[in-house]
Amino acid sequence: MARPNLLPDAPASSPPKRPRVHVLAILLIIITITAFAVVGSCSDVAPSSCPPALALTANEISQRLAAKNAERARRLVSFEGKRHYTIEYSGFPSAYGAQMHVDTSYHAPGTKKLTIVSESGSRLILNHVLHRLIESEEESAGDDANRNAIALTSDNYQFSLRGCEMVAGRDLYVMDVQPLRDNKFLYRGTIWVDAQDFAVVRIDAEPARNPSFWTKRSAIHHQYQKIGDFYLPAFNETVTETRLGGHAVLTIRYESYKLNSSGGKRIAEN
Repeated sequence: MARPNLLPDAPASSPPKRPRVHVLAILLIIITITAFAVVGSCSDVAPSSCPPALALTANEISQRLAAKNAERARRLVSFEGKRHYTIEYSGFPSAYGAQMHVDTSYHAPGTKKLTIVSESGSRLILNHVLHRLIESEEESAGDDANRNAIALTSDNYQFSLRGCEMVAGRDLYVMDVQPLRDNKFLYRGTIWVDAQDFAVVRIDAEPARNPSFWTKRSAIHHQYQKIGDFYLPAFNETVTETRLGGHAVLTIRYESYKLNSSGGKRIAEN
């Protein structure tokens, strides 16, 4: 997700304490959205009707999606990768920016380690937003109850089929999802599901509930990449607009995956 120029912290005397607190509150909302749910702007796509070879109901697609996700989770023993985080805030009362490079590792069933390699930019964002973001991800990785409560399954969402698309030679189901509970960790929007592998390749949505009074609108565009038989995050962009006119953008790029599957096969992707 070229990196934009990053802005340093403002002097201690400007902006005043209250606006800095307001900016920090807005940026902390990004942690809530990014750590627990995939959210974003609703799509304007107008998919075509699905051909007879792809004739499945929304319920059948969602059931196969859940089953395949569970199967892939069981087979993925571990992985390593690299991430590049960038946050920029512009608007009242000033502008801030920061970036961070992180090494990641995961070991089934729920151990995740994120190691900061380098960081630069605003200490306000680094210390209070990005550090907390990666800490919350590590802590929640092993929480089965939390994962089940927000999983993309019929227990948490209602699915409806909009049609089909072909992207890069792959048939995709385009589906709308609606949360079954008014929960800020769930979302509503559009998902694209690979019709052969029954894996999500893209999500555009918005929160089921506004996470904060200060937030006017929150949006994310989330894309996955296929590595071997597995689908892992490739790009995440969260855009938050505030009621006071501020605009915060968090981007995460995921690279250099190395996977180990249950069959002992090691897969690498640059």
